[in-house]
Amino acid sequence: MTGTTLDDYTDRYARRVRGMTASEIRALFAVASRPEVVSLAGGAPYIAALPLDAVGEMLGKLGSEHGVTTLQYGIGQGTLELRERICEVMALSGIDAACGASPDDVVVTVGGQQALDLVSRLFLDPGDVVLAEGPTYVGALGVFQAAQAQVVHVPMDDEGLVPEALEVAIADLARAGRRVKFLYTIPTYQNPTGVTLSEERRERVLDICERAGLLVVEDDPYGQLGFEGEAPAPLRARRRDGVFYLSTFSKTFAPGLRVGWILAPHAVRDKLVIASEAQILCPSGYAQAAVATYLSTMPWREQLKVYREVYRERRDAMLAALEDLMPEGTTWTNPAGGLFVWANLPDGLDAKAMMPRAIAARVAYVPGTGFYADGSGTGNMRLNFSFPPPERIREGVRRLAGVMEQDIAMRKVFGTVTPAGRRRQGGADAPGPDLA
Repeated sequence: MTGTTLDDYTDRYARRVRGMTASEIRALFAVASRPEVVSLAGGAPYIAALPLDAVGEMLGKLGSEHGVTTLQYGIGQGTLELRERICEVMALSGIDAACGASPDDVVVTVGGQQALDLVSRLFLDPGDVVLAEGPTYVGALGVFQAAQAQVVHVPMDDEGLVPEALEVAIADLARAGRRVKFLYTIPTYQNPTGVTLSEERRERVLDICERAGLLVVEDDPYGQLGFEGEAPAPLRARRRDGVFYLSTFSKTFAPGLRVGWILAPHAVRDKLVIASEAQILCPSGYAQAAVATYLSTMPWREQLKVYREVYRERRDAMLAALEDLMPEGTTWTNPAGGLFVWANLPDGLDAKAMMPRAIAARVAYVPGTGFYADGSGTGNMRLNFSFPPPERIREGVRRLAGVMEQDIAMRKVFGTVTPAGRRRQGGADAPGPDLA
């Protein structure tokens, strides 16, 4: 008798489907959204900080007074009005007309996720290699996996991506005859670590990629959410050739509208538009109008300051709670912006194995394994501080520390069992950089 499957379509799927796996973060949402659970897992912005009455009135008028245009089809590249506003937003970070930023080269996308997918569709063939920080954004890993590409992680430390390790990875892959298409990087307030690539390293990374003929895909969702002065200028503000700049309004306005963008080299823009039209025909006219109107009529620069203050307070609450409550041997990053802290667990603890006990204790986090393509990260976890209020953050850390202390006590009694093939961050069996 042959085996059976619950999926009658298994033998009909395309090859690319075989490697698809569920996101560890998305799988947590059903549990983490329960009111009794303190969720330190997601990356949701604190939407309640917006002037919701004014935003609601604006959205109503877009339908009642401008519905003939906002509810109609549009063009694949996105409206000119929004692309002009996007250029104003980028100019705050130093990406302006002087370095070649133009509405003509902006392509509006359905959030930053579609931007990643479009770049992957244009440049990745099955078997190609993408270089990425280790750890990196889980959503990017899903996109590259769907494109049947292999992700090779490049180690990080407290100053971000290690340039020497990038050079070694490029050389090793060249000797192996592997084709590397681009470096994917989140250089500012990185997800999941919160680490920022230093000023000096930004130039070195760009020089290395230029010498190797490697494209750079710069993902910058958090760059305007700094707590301690201005962030270093984006990579795209330094080089225009070979650098794709991706960003989104999900972290600075409203994730529910799903509006992002790509600033691409001019020669690539038309291909991005064609690929986007094949996917979605055109981005939502209503969502585009909502973002463009918000940027044109509301004090969005002041709203950025509000977000920074809210997130700074919550970052400080998390760091204080970690310092006061975490067991000895735990270390963590100290982000200067963004939404996340990356924690390194005491030796012997496994964040993924510990998750069911954490949920039972009514606290959620994301195990570090979700941010590596190679199974690394068992000794790490990502903690979000943007959504819960400070008192809930402290309570969540208290619950989490209790779970960790129980695991440590059990290992003292029964001994430490290291899972076969366990890897720590950095892609090696030995512990990688702490990022602390």
